[in-house]
Amino acid sequence: MVIRHPSERSRSGKGRFERLAEAASNLTSAPAFYALCVLLVVAFYAVHAAGLSVSWQILVGDTMTALNLLLLALLKNTERRAEHAVQRKLDAIAVALLRQIDGQVPEGARTEETERVRAELDQAIGMEEEV
Repeated sequence: MVIRHPSERSRSGKGRFERLAEAASNLTSAPAFYALCVLLVVAFYAVHAAGLSVSWQILVGDTMTALNLLLLALLKNTERRAEHAVQRKLDAIAVALLRQIDGQVPEGARTEETERVRAELDQAIGMEEEV
């Protein structure tokens, strides 16, 4: 069973998960979210300093843990989307270079160096699928 990243599944626009991840990314990069995180950390220390019951300490600690896991998943998703975008751009550049080589150098006038560069570019296109 192969689990594919959402960006690999649909090429025709954004699905629900992509839209949700983008909205969450925009929310977590806002100053208000930073303020919420600071308040949560302050609450964590306040609960411990005040010596409140263990149930309050667990509640605040579990809230921080859950938020941490959600942010980690969001960070990974954002990283993967950026990685795929960069790879698509690199593939487009490689294709453009191949077309330029094909258009500028006639078939009979190609040198060994030109053929080597062309072969490397040809191999590089789609290389991320092999990894």
